[in-house]
Amino acid sequence: MELIVIVALLAVIEFIALGARVGLARGRTGVAAPAVTGNDEFERHFRVHYNTLEQLVVFLPGLWAFGTYVDPMWGAAIGAIYLIGRIIYAVSYVKDPATRGTGMLMTVLPCYVLVLGGLAGVIWSMVG
Repeated sequence: MELIVIVALLAVIEFIALGARVGLARGRTGVAAPAVTGNDEFERHFRVHYNTLEQLVVFLPGLWAFGTYVDPMWGAAIGAIYLIGRIIYAVSYVKDPATRGTGMLMTVLPCYVLVLGGLAGVIWSMVG
């Protein structure tokens, strides 16, 4: 389970780093708090951070359930794909939102696998 904990904490660190990028973009573009609109670059960083928060709500419980009831090594490997996908998504989205597809797929698909696999694993554990 140590690998699951490492991947989960790396996901949180990634989220914190993306939040820092929002703050830096806010300062660089002059978008004063509490505004969240007004500059395209800032808005892209903000959307990446917010979307990452939305994905974490799915990713973390899925990672935990999969790692506990299916296999921690496979869960960590699938989680690593998610982490890489988030980086690709962030870089692509900030550069040109139309190019975010690969990163988004590398984020969403692992989440689905983890959640559905975790659910199947816990059900299997209960009945078998």
